[in-house]
Parts: sequence; structure tokens; C-alpha cells
Amino acid sequence: MTTPPADSHDLIRVQGARENNLKDVDIELPKRRLTVFTGVSGSGKSSLVFSTIASESQRLINETYSTFVQGFMPTLNRADYDVLEGITPAIVVDQERMGANARSTVGTVTDANAMLRVLFSRLGSPYIGPPTAFSFNVPTRRASGVMTSDTGEKTIVKEAIYLGGMCAHCEGRGSVSDLDLAEIVDETKSLVEGAILVPGYTADGWMVAPFKEVVPPDVPIKDLSAKQRDDLLYGKTRKVKVDKVNITYEGLIPKIRKSMFSKDVDSLQPHIRAFVERAAVFKPCPECDGTRLNASARSSTINGTSIADVCAMQINDAAEWIRGIDDPGVAPLVANLLHLFDSFVEIGLGYLSLDRPSGSLSGGEAQRTKMIRHLGSALTDVTYVFDEPTVGLHPHDIQRMNGLLLSLRDKGNTVLVVEHKPETIAIADHVVDLGPGAGTAGGAVCFEGTVEGLKASGTLTGGHLDHRVTLKESVRTPTGALEIRGANTHNLQDVDVDIPLGVLCVVTGVAGSGKSSLIHGSLPASADVVVVDQSAIKGSRRSNPATYTGLLEPIRKAFAKANGVKPALFSSNSEGACPTCNGNGMIYTELGFMETVATVCEDCGGKRFQTEVLELRFGGLNIAEVLDLPVADAHAFFADGDARTPAAATILARMDDVGLGYVKLGQPLNTLSGGERQRLRLATHLSEKGGTYVLDEPTSGLHLADVDNLLGLLDRLVDAGKSVVVIEHHQAVMAHADWIIDLGPGAGHDGGRVVFEGTPADLVASRSTVTGEHLADYVGA
Repeated sequence: MTTPPADSHDLIRVQGARENNLKDVDIELPKRRLTVFTGVSGSGKSSLVFSTIASESQRLINETYSTFVQGFMPTLNRADYDVLEGITPAIVVDQERMGANARSTVGTVTDANAMLRVLFSRLGSPYIGPPTAFSFNVPTRRASGVMTSDTGEKTIVKEAIYLGGMCAHCEGRGSVSDLDLAEIVDETKSLVEGAILVPGYTADGWMVAPFKEVVPPDVPIKDLSAKQRDDLLYGKTRKVKVDKVNITYEGLIPKIRKSMFSKDVDSLQPHIRAFVERAAVFKPCPECDGTRLNASARSSTINGTSIADVCAMQINDAAEWIRGIDDPGVAPLVANLLHLFDSFVEIGLGYLSLDRPSGSLSGGEAQRTKMIRHLGSALTDVTYVFDEPTVGLHPHDIQRMNGLLLSLRDKGNTVLVVEHKPETIAIADHVVDLGPGAGTAGGAVCFEGTVEGLKASGTLTGGHLDHRVTLKESVRTPTGALEIRGANTHNLQDVDVDIPLGVLCVVTGVAGSGKSSLIHGSLPASADVVVVDQSAIKGSRRSNPATYTGLLEPIRKAFAKANGVKPALFSSNSEGACPTCNGNGMIYTELGFMETVATVCEDCGGKRFQTEVLELRFGGLNIAEVLDLPVADAHAFFADGDARTPAAATILARMDDVGLGYVKLGQPLNTLSGGERQRLRLATHLSEKGGTYVLDEPTSGLHLADVDNLLGLLDRLVDAGKSVVVIEHHQAVMAHADWIIDLGPGAGHDGGRVVFEGTPADLVASRSTVTGEHLADYVGA
């Protein structure tokens, strides 16, 4: 029997791909297989997978919709390629953090809450109303009016009540804002000694003068009477005389609430913003105890359990509770909820609760939460595109993730994965290795074929697949310790532990075991700690690595000195900006209810500067050409020769040191990955003296070959007198540590305890924990 022609389309063909740094890439990918893309950071993996294949698939699908519908969708530009054949609809599951909307929780983004609301409206006792009565996003509303009959004889007063579950006090947010008085007033000082710590409120300034007329200015705040203290902090608005002039007096707290805390934080000056972020604290709402629901919604229960109780449970416990419901009337609903909860457990997120704010999920947790939507999907023959799905996963959890990727493939889908972890590369049906370097040195296919073929190919990735970091022969001796006592943040169970100083300390454990809670939530406030995490760097589309690190300042001055003009001319945010696009490089057209359209500025060609400015050169390059240089090339440019600028070279050396040599100086910050953002932050802190550095998974997005460079950097930090604490799952970092603190044994309420403290060699020798087992296998012990 001959094969039908329809079955012969089993390849995705790409020819002449030139997106970003790709160099006319020709490639053939097998459909319904798992293909892993490898290569150093910046080699072109994302340009090929996301910017070419996935982007073009989405663009072609969008074109099938009506013009009206397309008006509401993003306008995708055609990728730069010659031929693209055989692509199927692409579903991108990336690491973008979920929207940090105050009302968005794990339960709302996965529709678990919607199903639970229906369940409680059917089975809850007492019956309080329809599903909306259990929703913390819907307030209870009342409408009343008079109804008169045509004869005019009968008048009926009616009141309609629309039930909602929202707590009226916190408006369904679960928390209310409060002020930390310790950050506002120093109780041990008097007004003349500077008791008010608010920026601008100097002891002898006019802002503090009215307060000196109301309370004794030379008495410490703690020694004031209760009435005086209340008048100082919360006094009602009135007139007081200061130097014979009538001035309006208002208590300190209402005054700063109006002047500082009611404004958009990002619009404040840096020093005031820092104060506001320090002093503003959020505490659970006293009315609903943080559940977001009103008393009526909390009163209705199933088997003695309210909807608030279910949302507060760990999902694996919620799954057991659901199994206890046996009612034929809601059987399909219970089955769907059970499938959803079991998917969470299967994917390694059973330790989450449904009331967890979605904005608090890490990039890896957010990606796996999105993945849950697709596990039970009826769709087949689609292309799933994953961006490092193993980020934030312990080696124990990576095995689970591999199983999920394979199950998606076995349903008849094409799975494309950008990945650095050898454990995931090992399960690939097909491997594409890009490189050989990053940026302009990358963009070519170095190898295409099987995993075994990659190992024998001699490429950088192939050579490092079986590379192992060995245990240290000797470890450093701590110079002191940060004491943590009785830590009980989130799932921590009264943990007592000493974090050694002067060494490389690695905190590890399965996802959800309490690592971040221990380090970020429990380190003493007095400790001199610099936290370098993967959160988004604040900045507009005008921000780039050059502006963020302060590199642009010495560059502007060097250009100005060489050309005899003002430094402001070499800023795209100041006098040198192209007047047409205001230094953006792009023209952004707001189309009201439709998607904003961005087009390259025709006057400056996207270079951001005026033509006159681009004619001014330094070392043979203009300012736009300098900003287009990768960090490594820029370092060579400013380190020697005519363009020698020591101040710029020093900053660039630090950026190169943390593995950002391929990133361009003018690349917008919002295009950097989580790992790149973290390393950029680290580069800005490298010049600081002393202190303790806390790094949160610094190997995220790092190629196997770059991990060795990172270990060298961590060693240099410790040797320079700094203490380094790393939250990490990568066995190479564990093996290189001086001290390991392992949390577990499981996740959620099964974790939160220290299960091992000691050297890596002791952990390997004992094999007493899950981490110990995997580390022993890694080092071949």
C-alpha cells in the first residue's frame, strides 16, 4: 500500500533565516519529535526558534482572521527568511512572569477557582447564592427602587441584592497597606535631634517647625504623653503659629500619606521612592484574615470546609479533599478539578496553594503553571515551544519535566525546546547546536543530529555534555556566621541555621522546599547583604546596559572632549536625540483600542541620534556605532588605542567577567532574559567593598561552558573578601561549594527543614538526601 501524500509532510524546513544574528541558516526539523536547541547564550537559539519559527506561525494564523479581529491583535512583522515550509500552529510556553495583578492568584489563572465556585454554589451548606457569591472579585451590590402600577393605586418598594464574595474592607485583595512607624520616626530622639526620618523633614527645617509648636521639641518621642504622641502622628488639621505666622498643621502620618504614599511610586525621586518602599508595609486584612472573601462566602462549607480553606491548602492536600466528595450531581466537575490538581502534583507544583498571588511565582513556576493548561488539551499536531523549562528545577524534578515533554510529543505534537541542561538534552530525538560563539560570532548551525552524534561532534556543547566539576580537595574556613533563629516564613518550620561568612555557601533543595523563604525572608535586617535576583529591572524601552551600569557617562564625556562639544549631545534622551522619534529610534503610533504600532524612524534609521551628532567620531566610530558594539568588542575598543577610556573599560571588564560579552551596549533592557538581568545586576555590584552577596540561581540561561566561568567569578568574589550565598540546583555549583545547606526533604509542608549542613564531600559520602544522591551520581562517587 502506498503512503498517502498527506503523510509525507514530516519536516519543518527553514532556509535563509537571517533574524538578528542568524547567518542564512538552513535547517530541517522532524515533526512529531522532541528537538532540543543548544548553544552558548547569544548564539541565535531564540532567534531561530522564537523569532522565526514560532513568530511566523503566529503571524500566518493571525492573517486568517477578519480585519476587524486583527485590529485587536499585535501586529507581527514578517521574520527575515527565504523559505519556511511545513510549520504547524505554535504554542509558546515561555518564562515571562505572570501579571502581578493584586487580584490574580494561582486559582484564578488556572480556572480552579471558577470550578470551585460552582461546586460550592451547588453543595455548600448553608446555601448562600450563585457562584458569584464565592468570588472575591465581585462585590455585593444592592439596588432599590419604587414600582408603581398603571392605576396609580399600588406602590411597591423593591430591593434587589446581587451577591458577591468580595471582602468590603480590603476590596478582595487580602491585604491592607500600613506604615512601618520605625521607618518614619526614631522614638529614642526628640524633634530637635532629628526624630522624623522622612526625607526633607530636617530637624531645623520648615517642614518640622509646626510640629515643634504642638509637642515639646526637646523630649524624646517615646517619653511624650499618649495625647501628645497621637497629636504628633495623627493630629487633625488646624492652624498653628510659627514665628507669628499662621501655618496649617496636620499630623505627620496623614500628611505624608497625601504627599508621598498616594502617588505613583515610579514617579517619585529615587531617595523618596526608597523611603516609601521601606516604610509601606502590607498586612493581612483584619476583616477577612487575608482570605479576600466576606463572612457570607466563608460561612458556606462542604464537609466542614469552606472555599477559603480549600484555596489555602497545598494543592496536593486539596486533591485529597476533592476525592472525598461523592455526589453524582457534580461528578464531571469533581473529575475536572481532580485532573487539574493531579496535573499540578505531576508537574512538581503540588506545594503551591490556590490563593498564592500569581505575581509571586518564579519564572520556572510560571512556565510550569502555563504548561498545565496544555497537558490535558485535546489539540494534537501542534508545535509546542519551550524556553528552558528546567529553570528553577532540582535534578529530582527535571526527571518529571522530561516525562511531561515526552508525553506532549507522544500525543503527536512537535516539541521544540531551548535548553542547556544535559539531562534534558539527553532525551532529545533531534539536536540542533548553534554557535560557535555568541552575537556576531554565532548564528550558524554547528551540528544537527542525534545526542550521540553531538557528543562526538567536537563542538563546544558536545565537548561539555559529559564534563563534570570535581569536588574540591580543600574548602575554605568560615570567618564568621549569619545566625538565623526560629525562621518560620511560609513553610519553614522554626529553622535554626548559621550561614557561614567568607566562603561560597550553596543553599539547595527541591523546588518549594523553602530555600528562598530562608534566605530572602529570614536573613537579619542588620546584615550587609546585596541581593542579586532575576526580577525585572525597572526601566523604559529607552534603558539599556550602557545607561543601567553608568557606562554611558564616561563614554559621553570622552566623545565630548574629543569633539569639543557638550556631553548632552551624545544622549538619546537629551540634546542629541533625533527630533522625529525623540530618541526612541522607533515611532510608536497609539491606535486607541487597537494594538500600538511601532515603525522604525525614517529620519534616523533607528539610530536615535541627530544626523549632526552621528558625524562626530571618537576612535573612528560614532556614538550609534559604539552602542551597537557587543560588550567584549567595546572592552577591546576602550581598553587600548586612540579610544582608550579607563573608566569605561573598567565597567565593561566587569560586564565581560559575568558572561555578558555578547550583549550589545544599546540593547533594550526589556529584551534581556532573567539570567542576563541577574548578571547585569551583579556586574554593577562588583565594585562594592565587603558585604554578603545573595545570588538566586545564577546559572539560569548559562551554557555548560559558561558555568566554569561563573564558578571562577564566584571564587574571585570570595577571594576578594566577600561572602557569597547561592541558591542553586546546578550540581556543578554544589560540587564547587565550601559549604552546603540542604532543605527538604520534600516541598511545601513536607519541606521547610534543614536536612543537611556540611561540605559537599560529606553530602556525597552520606547520600542522606535526594540532593546527596544526585550530587554523588554527578561526581561519579
